Amino acid sequence: MVDNHDSQPLQSLESVVEAWFKPLAYALILLRREGYPCIFYPDYYGANYKDKANDGNEYEIWLDKHQAILDKFLLARQTYSYGNQYDYFHHANTIGWTRLRDEEHPGGMAVVLTNGGDGSKFMEVGQRNRTYIDITEHIQEPITTNEDGWADFRCNAGSVSVWVPQP
Repeated sequence: MVDNHDSQPLQSLESVVEAWFKPLAYALILLRREGYPCIFYPDYYGANYKDKANDGNEYEIWLDKHQAILDKFLLARQTYSYGNQYDYFHHANTIGWTRLRDEEHPGGMAVVLTNGGDGSKFMEVGQRNRTYIDITEHIQEPITTNEDGWADFRCNAGSVSVWVPQP
């Protein structure tokens, strides 16, 4: 999970996940093979509430809505998040993984994210000479894999890009 009703601001287990980081966290829980991901309602629809803090004062809280990017992740999960997964975790700030597909879900997918500057990962998707696009629309230029099904997949600073086969 990324957040829940107990960990949101002013609640008993407050552990604030910064708004810029939530798409990265959701990519990790929605697009990887392991786990049972859960989307927190206010992360999808946004929220506004007032509550008292430990100091006795009342504060108004606004939680950002991430519906647009989460819808793209859910589409990628439903359509491309199948088959073997290969991890590319050999950098402190930029990580990536690929899902190679299965017989019922062709195409494969590559995900790269960074909590630092612009990042890239040379990763295998198992599709030779195939063009991929970033469905997050953070990067507009498509990427084409080489003869062996590898390509240098990129993402912008502090963001995530999800690369799927161009229709």
